[in-house]
Amino acid sequence: MDDRILRELELLPVARLYGLSAPPARAEAAPAIPEPARPGPAATATAPVPRRDNTQPVAAPRHAAESPPAEPPPGVAAMDWEALRAAVRDCRRCALCERRKQVVFGVGSPTAPWLFVGEGPGADEDEQGEPFVGQAGKLLDGMLAALKLARGREVYIANVVKCRPPGNRVPTAEEAAACAAWLDRQIELIQPKIIVALGKTAAIRLTGAETSLASLRGKVYAYRGIPLVITYHPAYLLRNLPDKAKAWEDLLFARRTFAAA
Repeated sequence: MDDRILRELELLPVARLYGLSAPPARAEAAPAIPEPARPGPAATATAPVPRRDNTQPVAAPRHAAESPPAEPPPGVAAMDWEALRAAVRDCRRCALCERRKQVVFGVGSPTAPWLFVGEGPGADEDEQGEPFVGQAGKLLDGMLAALKLARGREVYIANVVKCRPPGNRVPTAEEAAACAAWLDRQIELIQPKIIVALGKTAAIRLTGAETSLASLRGKVYAYRGIPLVITYHPAYLLRNLPDKAKAWEDLLFARRTFAAA
């Protein structure tokens, strides 16, 4: 494990707790990075879900009022990558198409064993046509590098919606439903070994459970028979730095789930 990457992500102390980093040399002082705060009695309600040793997928609590599924586009089930990309580029299934600069289809290996699903494109992504290219993307790439993963090889990255919501707002349930067939076809073509949902929007889309992210973390779900793990969105982590440690725990949990799949 690259200590330099972990130090930059402010995750070095957490990695050492898990034995994933070399211990500091005796002649050197430990990096001046505070350990993640341990919740006291008043914080029990928001404490992270304990890690599970049993990685068998569990059913998601489908108690949310889900948006009715949109009618899938004609022929989507038979589309290959080229046809799917062309169909998404020309998509006008919801109003998001009216203000987009370009569609953000996804990026990575078409046979990647890891699939990361985010929320939707932001301003940088809308400009460049690739997901996670801003500051959130740099953080995600750093965390992947700490796991010895890289987009373009072992990882494919997609979003719940392919067009930028105005003002970077959260996509509506109707917008997510309109884009659902595109993401589902990507999953069918990739056949990943594991899916990681980044943030609440992706978690709701893939589990149907409109509940807190904290209650969904630390468990293995199944989406179309593929193990699914949930963690925080990198953009959230940029605003809530202490939760980086929780996200790192989630990624280690995902790696154990991947190894057991």
